[in-house]
Amino acid sequence: MSAKMKNTILIVDDEPDIVNLTEKFLKLGDFDTITSSNAKEAMKMVEENYDKIALILLDIMMPGRSGYTVLEEVKNNEKFKDILVVLFTVKSFNEDVQKGKKLGADAYITKPFSGKELLGRIKEILKR
Repeated sequence: MSAKMKNTILIVDDEPDIVNLTEKFLKLGDFDTITSSNAKEAMKMVEENYDKIALILLDIMMPGRSGYTVLEEVKNNEKFKDILVVLFTVKSFNEDVQKGKKLGADAYITKPFSGKELLGRIKEILKR
C-alpha cells in the first residue's frame, strides 16, 4: 500500500499542548492520528501501525532519544520505506535542516504554526 492511500499521521512531540492542537487540526482535515510523546514509544507505534501510517510529524528535541534517532530508524528500515517523515520543530537553524535532510527527512515544518498552514503543507507533502 502506498503512502498516498493511507490517512494516518503519527504525531511525535513531548509537549502535550502541541500534540493536542496538532491532532485537532489534523482531524479537521480528515486525517486519523496516533500520538507519541517520546522516541521509544514512537518506534513502538511505527512497528504496530506501519501499514496505516502515511506520515510522521516528528519533533527533534525530546527527552531521551532525539527525533533524529527515530528518523534514522524509520529511513533505514525497508519495512517502513513508504512512511514520510516531516521534522516538526522550533529548531530552524540551517544546520538542523541540513542534518534532517541528510538523514532522509521528507520535509521540515517549523513551530509555531497555523492550522491552515499545517494542513496545507501536509496535503502538499502527501501528494508528492
